[in-house]
Amino acid sequence: MLRKNIAIDLGTANTLVWIAGEGLVANEPTVVAISSDDNKVVAVGEDAKRMLGRTPESLIASRPMREGVIADYQITEAMLRYFIGKVTGRFQIFKPNVMVCVPAGCTQVERRAALDATLGAGAGHAYLIDEPLAAAIGAGIPVSAPSGHMIVDVGGGAAEAAVISLGGVVVHKSVRIAGNKVDEALQNYLKKKYNLIVGDTTAEDIKIKIGSATILAKDEKLEISGRDLVFGLPRSVVVTSTDVTEAIRPTLLSIIGAVKAVLEDTPPELAADIIDKGIVMSGGTSLLRNFDKMLTEETGVPAHVAEDAMYCVVRGTGLVLENIELWKRSVTTKR
Repeated sequence: MLRKNIAIDLGTANTLVWIAGEGLVANEPTVVAISSDDNKVVAVGEDAKRMLGRTPESLIASRPMREGVIADYQITEAMLRYFIGKVTGRFQIFKPNVMVCVPAGCTQVERRAALDATLGAGAGHAYLIDEPLAAAIGAGIPVSAPSGHMIVDVGGGAAEAAVISLGGVVVHKSVRIAGNKVDEALQNYLKKKYNLIVGDTTAEDIKIKIGSATILAKDEKLEISGRDLVFGLPRSVVVTSTDVTEAIRPTLLSIIGAVKAVLEDTPPELAADIIDKGIVMSGGTSLLRNFDKMLTEETGVPAHVAEDAMYCVVRGTGLVLENIELWKRSVTTKR
């Protein structure tokens, strides 16, 4: 094994890197900071995330992935180069094989952009796999069996619902609504109700600490700070978990709408299998408290969150790369 096999889950919020035989080696935010004078990359990942919303004019900190796909090609390539270099070391004789996952609903142009960016970043051989399939494999679902399994992968930029049978995606639907839109809904709600403007990081913090998809029996409270919309001065308010539930409910219902659309298009034989086995949820946003409960209530199909939901996609991508001969039909490749 002279070439390294690297699987990358290029997410809107986080990028995860997996090496065949070693497991997960990197988990960092998908943020890049570049200097505005010469477009040089200054920081990537955790270091760059700390700069978000805090940069002087000479620096730009941005997220090169939007809604699950590449929004800024050059910055994505620079970021991929950083991650590949970080795990292979500086002196690599043979270029590694790299597999990246993309949303099942992305266009051919978006797929080509992902392949080209991976090759440009130093991969010898680039592969693409559909995210729902990778998530199902990583969640331990026996996808090759002739029975239907449903996976709902809710990340930072896109949510995907798919029915998988015989090693392929039978029905799928992607909506470009996920964790980031949940944060946005929360920011808009705070602006309307409390006249308070908060940043993305604060909104995410509120969601993680006291957020819930359904109303909790005992209300939880959190003091947050932001900028007053009227006076423009810093101010603190106390937000309750009921506020959060109320703010994010419409966004969560949009994600559940995609799940319902897939269930409506599922062939009857596979629909019967799904009722028996339930829906498996993966991705960071699926960890939102009681989201699985809300999905069960709205669809009538039992839903549960996969073990290590955050890592399902990257683990599945790694497993496919290790057994590439078995999965040739399911991947796109370019060298």
